[in-house]
Amino acid sequence: MELTLVDVMPGERALVADVAPLICALRPRLTPERFVGLAAEAYSHGLVYTGVYREDGRCVGVAGHRITSTSRGRVLVIDDLVIDPELRSCGIGARLMDALVERARRAGCASVELDSGVANHGAHRFYHALSMAISAFHFALEIE
Repeated sequence: MELTLVDVMPGERALVADVAPLICALRPRLTPERFVGLAAEAYSHGLVYTGVYREDGRCVGVAGHRITSTSRGRVLVIDDLVIDPELRSCGIGARLMDALVERARRAGCASVELDSGVANHGAHRFYHALSMAISAFHFALEIE
């Protein structure tokens, strides 16, 4: 399967038509309208959405990511990564992760990091297969 990776910017039709449905599938409480607003705000803070497109033009995966500087060095942080559920285990996620790791290398990053829900065992198997290690616990306090 031929895949093309494309960065999708706020204001582009693809953000609503291609990226929003996948992100909203990952985050069911998020509406497409709210996603578009949040994406525009996050873009001003360095967030980029990279879509994975098949040769027929269908978006089959997406990652939201940013590069930040921390006490650990420069880090490419993946905020969201989702592959069309019907097409998982077809190499799309691995292709997307390879591209993100290469982007991190070119940017002088020390690591690529992401959070994954504690019950998302399929994703954990995928990340372990990519030689990613569980290096921290992420704590959150919901304030909504």
